[in-house]
Amino acid sequence: MLNKPAIEFVKASKKFNGTKDYAVSEVSVSIEEGSFITVLGTSGSGKTTLLKMINRIYEASSGKILFFGESVEKLPVEKLRLRIGYVIQQIGLFPHMTVEQNIGTVPKILHWNKQKISERVDNLLNLVNLPPDTFRKRYPRQLSGGQQQRVGLARAMAANPEIMLMDEPFGAIDAITRQNLQDELLRIQRKLNKTIIFVTHDVNEAFKLGDKVIVMNRGKIEQFDTPYNILFNPANKFVSRLVTSDDTLQRLKFLRANQAIIPIEIPINDEMIRVGGEESLYNVLTTHIFNDGKIIIVEDDKNNVIGQIDWKQLQLKFGEENKEKTGENRDKISV
Repeated sequence: MLNKPAIEFVKASKKFNGTKDYAVSEVSVSIEEGSFITVLGTSGSGKTTLLKMINRIYEASSGKILFFGESVEKLPVEKLRLRIGYVIQQIGLFPHMTVEQNIGTVPKILHWNKQKISERVDNLLNLVNLPPDTFRKRYPRQLSGGQQQRVGLARAMAANPEIMLMDEPFGAIDAITRQNLQDELLRIQRKLNKTIIFVTHDVNEAFKLGDKVIVMNRGKIEQFDTPYNILFNPANKFVSRLVTSDDTLQRLKFLRANQAIIPIEIPINDEMIRVGGEESLYNVLTTHIFNDGKIIIVEDDKNNVIGQIDWKQLQLKFGEENKEKTGENRDKISV
């Protein structure tokens, strides 16, 4: 059963004054409530403009944008933005305010009482793995870049917004911290079931985080699909070049088993190999290789069977260019 749309673009365009080309051109796309959508594209593709059209930092030149069925143009901009969390690369914490004051900014504007704000601050600090007793009285200058970004995320969630907009929030952070923050964000999204729209130029980040990925180029959407389908069934040459510019095999580390399953076709028994739905397809592939291509059963986090992945399925998806790695010379894959 599909969730209701949280955000809908209906032939929405944006053209800035003094420019010849549209930054966003007649985009039509529907984003379901509770989904994690990543927006992928090179510099100048329109991905950040698309994001900023939702909270009306940029007003659409034409077309419509609907927020839970209401046109954003008809919603007072201040009230709209209170319903939307916004996280950017620069973080933007107020340097003269403590962590708890930064997080409590929007609740204070909404006239929450002090006890409610205090409880919310503690809950959010725990959620982003920053113990309140240690961090609530610190100032931004006393935090690492990763800690500041966690506080920025907590502040964006303070008033329990209906959707979260995130514009390359981890782009200026070192690789290890970035990976940890990605894992934290996935954990938080699954716990809270928030609608998140996350802009990135990093293919691996887009594949790791997104239930679905919007691929943009020159203001248009080239493909909107699951990471698995975008990698193995690109809509056109642009998408293909974008997502296969590096080793396709390495991309599998950022795809999950539950993104590649097909319905169960054979009787299940206790001797079958089983993996969790969050297991990377890279690990699934190597498991296939070292178990002579046996069918693998995929389970959810409650050990319920949700589908299967078989060797032929993966082998076909790799195609002729990957035969040497996956079939004719399996020893070449390093684990």
